[in-house]
Amino acid sequence: MEDDTARLATTEPLVTAAEIARLTGVTRAAVSNWRRRHEDFPTPVAGGAGSPLYSLPEVRSWLENQSKGKEASTEVRLWERLRTVYGDDMVRGLTEVAETLVQGDRGRHNGDDALRSLVAELTADRSPAELLAGLTARYVDSSGRAGSDGITSQRLTQAITYFAGDEARTVLDPACGIGSLLFAVGGRADTLYGQDVDPANARFAGLRAGLMDLPDTTVRAGDSLRDDQYRDLRAELVVCEPPVGIADWGREDLLLDPRWEFGIPSRAESELAWLQHSYFHTAPGGQVLIVMPTSVAYRKAGRRIRAEVVRRGLLTHVVALPPGMAASHALSVHLWVLRRPSDTHQAVESVRMTDLTGNALDASFEPQPGQSTEVPRIELLDDTVDLTPATHIAARLTDYAAQYTAVRADIGARLAQLQGLLPTLSEGSGGHLQDGAVVSLSELSRAGLIRTSEDAAVSTSDQLDTDYLNGFLRSPANNRRSTTASGTFRTDTRGARIPRMGIEDQRRYGAAFRSLVEFERLMRDLTELGERAATLARDGLTGGALLPPSDNDAGS
Repeated sequence: MEDDTARLATTEPLVTAAEIARLTGVTRAAVSNWRRRHEDFPTPVAGGAGSPLYSLPEVRSWLENQSKGKEASTEVRLWERLRTVYGDDMVRGLTEVAETLVQGDRGRHNGDDALRSLVAELTADRSPAELLAGLTARYVDSSGRAGSDGITSQRLTQAITYFAGDEARTVLDPACGIGSLLFAVGGRADTLYGQDVDPANARFAGLRAGLMDLPDTTVRAGDSLRDDQYRDLRAELVVCEPPVGIADWGREDLLLDPRWEFGIPSRAESELAWLQHSYFHTAPGGQVLIVMPTSVAYRKAGRRIRAEVVRRGLLTHVVALPPGMAASHALSVHLWVLRRPSDTHQAVESVRMTDLTGNALDASFEPQPGQSTEVPRIELLDDTVDLTPATHIAARLTDYAAQYTAVRADIGARLAQLQGLLPTLSEGSGGHLQDGAVVSLSELSRAGLIRTSEDAAVSTSDQLDTDYLNGFLRSPANNRRSTTASGTFRTDTRGARIPRMGIEDQRRYGAAFRSLVEFERLMRDLTELGERAATLARDGLTGGALLPPSDNDAGS
């Protein structure tokens, strides 16, 4: 069988089971049946067990041989054309379509007459907004966006919209991606503002806004933490699904920034930097709804900031959402709701804690009995300031069993994700890359190709991959140059050396290093989660709320 690494190195487009169903006009269950019943069904070439990815040419060949499905619609043919021309860079392809829809014949398609013809055919019987909405929905469900920034899943968007209400007239999303969350939440507002670090996402979001029946909308490109495009804006509603686990979020450059009203976030707490940025832009009486990883609720590094938010009576609600809400992973996430006090909205005396983690993905967001409770803020201001809803609901209902089961399941899910994150690495030739052609960090910096901080380097050029740079900065040779006598790692712009290689090879290394960084982050979270599980089990056993396993289930 062809080696998986070799297959992934090809440029052929990949599709999910959901996309195969759309191509053939059948249900996903039918595709699952084909996979089980036909031994010659194409083998997945990427993705995990829960979301396998298939080679589109192999799928189309199999469908043709089996006479499965129906003749592809024009929209399907347009989508396939986009996948063929743009590969994984589908935002650029969708932007080209959007520009054609906005500008007509003046739109750019790199001379692709077939693409232009398909767009013209489709707009003969539907509006440009309907066409772009359909293509965007395909993109959100497609394989190309898995794990990427810029996508808020439809179900998470629905949750945020539900808890936000519809009273805001001005809405800001400082990490808006392609704009889906901003547009959904701000449908009844007067003015919308968005910003995204990726210029391609920002460009596409702006074009989408121009084609949709939306309020006055402005979308700008730039890093909201380092380059705030709306410094004087105070919105009635700020929504945000920030990037997570970003160590190089600009802390050293922003130590004196007035946005850190609750304390300067640590390098490991970029999410709490986004929280304070969002609150900074909230008008009196306005709300912040921000998506948080579950670990932010209890990590030691963020305790002081959590305490300050609670002490001031700003945190009104924490909602633990069902696993699978986020676009890039299957773990649960929290939704934090803050409100800035005003003459009509005073600081709260208690925080509502809601735990929906046991619900189905399509269940109502209205909590059932036993899923929500009010916790006086004085009870939250202990040594840990744990804002995990299950902790307080379980304690008030003395239901240690439910919480212990949930934590145990969370540990199992994280362990499964850890295994999937470790890249499959093949044996090398035995040579050392550092012995070949190298370039120093100082040379790259003088050429304006990178910028550096104490512990990372960031590419400013399409010639260099950031994750590749930082992975090799942590090589044994560079570690010896960069580690101080106290054990602290500081980027050595004078002595650090990076191997020279083409951008495609850089990206392969960068992807492997990125997986390792995420693996290390999850390991840290798993350690803290394990400590919580052990404490919960010990307290439940000694208090009589939990019983030890019987002989029959001692090994389970």
